[in-house]
Amino acid sequence: MNVQEDKRRSGILLGADGNALVNLVVVNAVLFVLIKFIYVIYLLSDLNIDAFYSSVFSWFILPADIDKLAYRPWTIISFMFTHERVMHVIANMLWLWLFGYIMQDLTGNRKLVSVYFWGGIAGAFAFVLAHYIFPRLQADLGFASLLGANASVMAVAVATTTVSPDYRIFPMINGGIPLWILTSLYVIIDFATISVGNGAMYLAHFAGGALGFMFIYQMRRGRDWSLWLNNLFDWFDNLFNPEKPSRKKNNKDSFFYKVSGQPPFKKYPNITQQRIDQILDKINVEGYHMLTDEEKDILRRAANEDEL
Repeated sequence: MNVQEDKRRSGILLGADGNALVNLVVVNAVLFVLIKFIYVIYLLSDLNIDAFYSSVFSWFILPADIDKLAYRPWTIISFMFTHERVMHVIANMLWLWLFGYIMQDLTGNRKLVSVYFWGGIAGAFAFVLAHYIFPRLQADLGFASLLGANASVMAVAVATTTVSPDYRIFPMINGGIPLWILTSLYVIIDFATISVGNGAMYLAHFAGGALGFMFIYQMRRGRDWSLWLNNLFDWFDNLFNPEKPSRKKNNKDSFFYKVSGQPPFKKYPNITQQRIDQILDKINVEGYHMLTDEEKDILRRAANEDEL
C-alpha cells in the first residue's frame, strides 16, 4: 500500500462525497439555469419582460429597502447564488473553484461553505446599511438590489490567502506564483468591474473580504465559526439517512483507560489499512493540520515501510 498514492485518491475530486466546492458550484449553476429557463418562457409567451423582473427575479435578489426585505427574508441567502448574466456566473465560479480548491486542500471540506455563507451575509449587511447611512445612496433605496456571489467569493479568496499567503500556484513558472499576488489581481478585477458610482457594492465586497480574514483569525484563536453550520448540515443530513454513523465519539470509544502523568513506555499502535483510511478521511474533511501527533507519526511510519 502506497500512502502517498492513497492520499491523492482521497483528495478533492469532481463529484466526491462531501466536496463542498462542487456543491456550491452546482447550486449556483442550477439556480442560474432555472432563472434563465423562466426568462425564456416569458420571451416565448410574449409576456412583458418587466413582469419577469418584478414577479420572479426580484424574489431572488437582495433589496436594499428593509421594508421589502422583511417580506423576502430568504433573499439574504438566495442573492449569493443568483446571477443574471452568463459571464458574471462563469467568472465567479472560476474564481470560486480556484480559491475554493486551495482552501479545501489547506483546511479540509468543512470550512468552505461557512466562509462562503458568512461572506455573503457580511456583504448583504454592509449593502443594506450603506443605503441608510450615506445620504447619496438613499435616493436609490427604493430600487437598489444586490445579487451575485462576489462578496462570498471575496471572503473565500481572502480567507485562503490568510491561511497561506505564500502558497505557490503554477510551479512551472519560475517556481510558482505566490497566492497573495493572484488574490491581489482578483481584488483589482473585481472592484474594476463594479458599476461606477455604486459605492454600496464596493462596501459589500469589502465586507466579504474582511469576514474571510476574521474567519481565519478567529479559527487560529480556537474559535470555529463553521461549527454550528456544519452541525446543522449534519443534523439535516441525518434526518434522511438515519443509518449514517454519528461524527461524535464518547471517550469510551476512543480510549481504553485514563491515566495521569506520562506512561512508563511509549506505545506504538499497529499500522492497519483501516487506521490509515480513517486518518486520510480526517485529512480530507478537516485538513492535515488537525491531525494529532500520533496520527502524523502513523502516516510517517507507513510511508517509511512502503519505501523499504
